[in-house]
Amino acid sequence: MKKTERVNLIMRYINNRAHFTIAEIQREFKISRATAIRDINEIQAMGFPLTTELGRGGGYNVLQNQYLPAARFTPEELKAIFISFIASKNSQLPYLQNRRSITEKLIGIASQTQQDELIELNNILLFENTNPANPNLLELDDAAPAELNQLISLAVRDKHLRVTYEQSLGWPQLLDVFLLHIFNSNARWLVEVYDFDADEFRYLPVEMLRDSAISELEMKLSEQEILNKKRLVAREANLVVKLDTTGIQRFKRMHPPGIRLSFTGMFQSSGIFNVQLDVTDVEALAYYADWLLFLGKGVEFGRIPDELRMILEERLANLKFS
Repeated sequence: MKKTERVNLIMRYINNRAHFTIAEIQREFKISRATAIRDINEIQAMGFPLTTELGRGGGYNVLQNQYLPAARFTPEELKAIFISFIASKNSQLPYLQNRRSITEKLIGIASQTQQDELIELNNILLFENTNPANPNLLELDDAAPAELNQLISLAVRDKHLRVTYEQSLGWPQLLDVFLLHIFNSNARWLVEVYDFDADEFRYLPVEMLRDSAISELEMKLSEQEILNKKRLVAREANLVVKLDTTGIQRFKRMHPPGIRLSFTGMFQSSGIFNVQLDVTDVEALAYYADWLLFLGKGVEFGRIPDELRMILEERLANLKFS
């Protein structure tokens, strides 16, 4: 890390604290005591309002964050800036290398309530692999679904929601759900929920949701029980697939909603994912067969339903004779 960059990070670090020590700076930035002292002296020379506290256990006091000018954003403005920032995961874009310092600045100017909401936003919103052409960039038009902002505003306060799901026009369903994630897949916003009544995890298109609100019902399961149930579903998956480098790159270009790829090799050279497929859903099986063929010849199956295997064998046989 360059000296100028390190000094700026230290300045941001200490501005959000009332008191700090040289030892804390050493641990946080992994630098020697001499380097830490030189950097602090340079920051003081720039006019940063520090007072020295002598004696054992002493350090530096910061005079009420006076160095940086105050900035005020409405809750909606702050969320908009934060979401815009986390939407791009491409660290090669200009000025996005120092994500830690940018995050600290955004959180540092927020009230405690706003900080809690931003942290929850970061947990709920997923932007990984959302662009089929370039998985590290997000390309969306400005017309997000009307329900999206309302859904986000509710979820940072309480993830137990009542939503109206209108899969077919004129046929609304009232659902009691626990929201896990909101994400964009192939230019479509989806919400991952646990449906209490159906006792299943679902992916609902946001444009089909109406009148979202915090649920007034008592939760049938705790959040921890829901997460444990999700982990159990993953362990019992009937489709387990291992990918090579080619398969990983194609997975990033396109994959069904909700699938998480875990890397198993050095430098992301191999990976694995698992899915619980409904073997009675012929349309879903056909889709997965085509998608698995798209992933390339390096695909290996740790587990696969017989129904899906038969479709794959039929597809491969047709390819040979075509």
